[in-house]
Amino acid sequence: MFLILGVTASGKGALAFELAQRCNGEIISIDSMKVYRRMDIGTAKPSQERRRVVPYHLIDVVEPSEAFSVDPFLHLTRQAIEQIRSCGKPVIAVGGTAMYIKALLYGLFEGPGGDETIRNQLQDRIARQGPQALHTELAQIDPNAAQHIHPNDARRIVRALEVHELTGKPISSFQKQWQGQEKHPWTVIGLRRDKSQESRRINQRVKRMIEQGLVKEVHSLLSEDKPLSSQARAAIGYAEIIEHLQGKMDLADTIEQIKINTRKLAKAQRTWFKTFRDVHWIDIAEEDTLQTVTDRVFPILTETLEKDDI
Repeated sequence: MFLILGVTASGKGALAFELAQRCNGEIISIDSMKVYRRMDIGTAKPSQERRRVVPYHLIDVVEPSEAFSVDPFLHLTRQAIEQIRSCGKPVIAVGGTAMYIKALLYGLFEGPGGDETIRNQLQDRIARQGPQALHTELAQIDPNAAQHIHPNDARRIVRALEVHELTGKPISSFQKQWQGQEKHPWTVIGLRRDKSQESRRINQRVKRMIEQGLVKEVHSLLSEDKPLSSQARAAIGYAEIIEHLQGKMDLADTIEQIKINTRKLAKAQRTWFKTFRDVHWIDIAEEDTLQTVTDRVFPILTETLEKDDI
């Protein structure tokens, strides 16, 4: 099986689409926000035209009002793998949600169970003080976890603080068992660009999302009967536009804040990916095109398919 990872806006989605066309494969999305229906522009989902050409899995599987986590992700991914392989087709997974990728490759760590009272208290504080305040607190007690959790990711901030409250230990200490052997025979490709090139691509993507109607999309989501889940509201692009629609920022400042937060996300992703083993890193130069990158990666995919006997 074949997995493509990379930071946001690295071009991994376009590469996966090209490879899937060449080998008649199907794509599994490893993205914690593409799972939400109607959250299309801000999550950079593949277009409907592409989805008619190549089957995609784990896109549009839950409502924006619902919670989603690594456990249902793994369950749905196993189902998708079985379905694709039963048809004799190659599996191409692609995404940038590092925690999901790591769970897929190495398994889940076993942390303590939850405590509803502690969690409710933390969620009340999130509502009153905002997630950034609790993220600052997390950085003091577990800097390693804080480095990998976005300041707007209320759900993961609450979980990390809950674990510390329950055990007196940082949640990162429970993640050491992820250093074990891989659980699945994945061939992993990583796309890597110069940081300045990546920043330009992020800026271009944010500009394109605004032009495509991100503000209107967020406004429509907020008008739905059921409120957005805390996870959906924390998504980069959506969190900032929500503040804009609440009158807290003008649109120009909002756009710049989305760019800043997306670059912070890319930095966190790079940090995560450095811990991954046996990744075939593909360094992409400014002059490289999708075609040249596809030509470089396709022989690795072909070798993988031969090993998988597909």
